[in-house]
Amino acid sequence: MSPVQPLRIAITTDPEIPVPPTHYGGIERIVDLLVRGLVKRGHDVTLFAHRDSDVPCTIVPYPGLESQSKRDLLFNMWTVSSKVLRQPYDLVHSFGRLAYLLLMLPLRMPKLMSYQRPASPRSVSWGERLARGTLNFSVPSRFLLGSFAGRANWYVVHNGVPIATYDFRDEVDDGAPLMFLGKVEDIKGPHLAIEVALRSGRSLVIAGNVPDGPQHRAFFDEKISPHVDGKMIQYVGPVTDVQKNDLLGGAAAFLMPVLWDEGFGIVMAEALACGTPIIGLNRGAMPEVVEDGVNGFLCES
Repeated sequence: MSPVQPLRIAITTDPEIPVPPTHYGGIERIVDLLVRGLVKRGHDVTLFAHRDSDVPCTIVPYPGLESQSKRDLLFNMWTVSSKVLRQPYDLVHSFGRLAYLLLMLPLRMPKLMSYQRPASPRSVSWGERLARGTLNFSVPSRFLLGSFAGRANWYVVHNGVPIATYDFRDEVDDGAPLMFLGKVEDIKGPHLAIEVALRSGRSLVIAGNVPDGPQHRAFFDEKISPHVDGKMIQYVGPVTDVQKNDLLGGAAAFLMPVLWDEGFGIVMAEALACGTPIIGLNRGAMPEVVEDGVNGFLCES
């Protein structure tokens, strides 16, 4: 078999979180995994990302750090376009705003837009019109395909995790706790995880950040904090990958009581890499990750 011809690949992300992230940042973890894999295979990768990113490729830092700022959007779009238009690339792969590709969409170079959340039909429509057949799309689950299922330029590429980062444990202590890991907000269901723990008599460890905003703080103060006693219910805050490996690997089960349609849930792949079964609500992409009765359980309530 002849060796793969090295490619020049430009990858874009959103500007708020470095690649890889220290704590929260699912998309950034996938980008980190992808960049390292491409570089290992001999490809020349340029990453447009937060200035604190640390991956083994050429990093072009964004001047703006807020996706919702029109000023930052324009500055970042120009940063990407001016670099890509000056040098020939074999592929431009976007994990960030499709708008960053605006000036290069009409060009003949192949472009791939990867969504980790539901795609806007309006954005997809104008992107395809401008790209004139040079734009493809990928999502991490069949669930996220939605109305785009069957289109020739849409693909499912499931997310993964670097196995070497996690220690697989095939058994835990009888008294091992349950585990919740994720943003501590209502749609992620940490309050339901607490109810499961209390009703089952199992201790629970909650890890993750409380998002900014008064509504999130109020949720934590009203629904989470009153139950935290340091024994039956523990809250340990945001965790690093090293801490995550220890907590997930030592858990009896990982709870995923999400109250929204999760597009994949990378934390589930992390739990499985540690050998920890998943118990979650049967919605979104959950059935694509959890095989009921094999690596976890899917629940209707």
